[in-house]
Amino acid sequence: MTVLPFLAAAWIFLVGVYGMVTSRNLVHAVGCLAVAQSSTYVLLLGVGFRRGGTAPVFSDIPVGTPVVDPVVQALVLTDIVVGATVTALLLSLVIQIRKRTGTVDPEALSELKG
Repeated sequence: MTVLPFLAAAWIFLVGVYGMVTSRNLVHAVGCLAVAQSSTYVLLLGVGFRRGGTAPVFSDIPVGTPVVDPVVQALVLTDIVVGATVTALLLSLVIQIRKRTGTVDPEALSELKG
């Protein structure tokens, strides 16, 4: 097992979080959140990877052949769907904020200050 997928996932996550923290635009912040969430795809695929593994279709492979974990692949697909849904919801909220306040700068949104 190699550490490279885990390092790549950590780097992608840190880039996304850095973008969210330094963002001066809500659309940019939503995009950075999507980047940070994409690190989970790399992490899950790194966990489910098996060197020399084949697809988990058991009709045409000999017994004892290593296969990749299909549960992890299903989790990645679910994660992609959830990520797309959350991104769409957040972008629709940004559109509504722009319509009501006229800006997407988080610092200029006085209504959101507590």
